[in-house]
Amino acid sequence: MGNEEKQRYSAEELKEFEDIILKKLEETKAELTYLRETLSKKNDPGTDDTAGNSKVMEDGADTAEKENMNQLAVRQQKFAGNLEKALMRIKNGTYGICVESGKLISKERLRLVPHTQHSIEAKLKQK
Repeated sequence: MGNEEKQRYSAEELKEFEDIILKKLEETKAELTYLRETLSKKNDPGTDDTAGNSKVMEDGADTAEKENMNQLAVRQQKFAGNLEKALMRIKNGTYGICVESGKLISKERLRLVPHTQHSIEAKLKQK
């Protein structure tokens, strides 16, 4: 095993990923806040100024929209959690290492999916 592959990313490289993650985390949390505020407004009957006329139709559409927003909020919440875990991995030195193969995950992949713990090879094997 002469030419040992690089086992982990350098501090500078990790800093780049940390910046990407922090930025994404900020965007995700802003989105979550927006979704939650919108959802809580939707739950407030006091804001209904179109009472009567097309109420039944609206209720159906409203419920569907609320359901979508709820799902989106759940996804964003999960994404934020994954990003936070990725930050922990940067701190404890395990970031960017594939949990399947133990090899480094490519930078290109990490830039696109900064919270991933699988190299593209491991990901494809899962299918």
